[in-house]
Amino acid sequence: MNLPDTVRLIDVGPRDGLQNEKTPVPAAVKIDLVHRLQQAGLREIEVTSYVSPKWVPQMADNHEVMAGIARQPGVRYSVLTPNLKGYEAALADRPDEIVVFGSASEAFSQKNINCSIAESIERFAPVVEAARAAGIRVRGAMSCTVGCPYEGDIAPERVAYLAGLLKGIGVQRVDVADTIGVGTPRKVQRAIEAALQHYGLDDVSGHFHDTYGQALANTLAALELGVWNFQASVSGLGGCPYAKGATGNVATEDVVYLLHGMGIDTGIDLDQLVDAGAAISHFLGRKPNSRAAAALLAKRAG
Repeated sequence: MNLPDTVRLIDVGPRDGLQNEKTPVPAAVKIDLVHRLQQAGLREIEVTSYVSPKWVPQMADNHEVMAGIARQPGVRYSVLTPNLKGYEAALADRPDEIVVFGSASEAFSQKNINCSIAESIERFAPVVEAARAAGIRVRGAMSCTVGCPYEGDIAPERVAYLAGLLKGIGVQRVDVADTIGVGTPRKVQRAIEAALQHYGLDDVSGHFHDTYGQALANTLAALELGVWNFQASVSGLGGCPYAKGATGNVATEDVVYLLHGMGIDTGIDLDQLVDAGAAISHFLGRKPNSRAAAALLAKRAG
């Protein structure tokens, strides 16, 4: 089995992880989290989004957060921009990469943004064009690539269709996301293989939710295909909005523990990463949602 020697992780905790938190998280706490993550060795961090504060009040401080980060050379700071207005707002904050999104499920697309998959990607075309012209990289988040809360199983052909549309408007790399965490290894591999019809291995990343406890198994399945880019969220921040009380994003600490145990280099200091997760979890008033972090913290406590 030829596994990658190196894996690059994108921590989505500051954006995807915190966006649904009911308690307002001050900009200073978000900035501290980004600083802790980059200090731990993360080279890609999804920081914030430029959406209407009416819909996502937690991200209303996007300008303040981006301005407050002491940027490190070699670290890529990405932001979510749902439309041209969001992109124009983000431009002032000089992100290295913007994230646009599309769903592999027609029902999900209709329920969430009231338009078809094709229409949603068409809306992003001017955003992608503007970003590329400005020298800003563009990533495409593909949601519901394995299952959908409304449609059930999603065929790999739907993933290939979406990847082709994103490629067509100039998106440079894509995330294969198991948004509701229903994926199992073979299903995830088929979704990734579908994305690989349009993108090279270097431009495909895995984004797995741990709702049914499958995220690490799915990570290993993606590694077997040669995928070496993954997304995770420090301390498992970000619950699954479609399954009450269920876990959402896989914890970065758990993924790093797995990779290091397999001799795969991440460039990340696990102890410092655990500290970052413990700090934000303490602020939120709960224990870190990471088994590796819980075990390491217990070991430290003796």
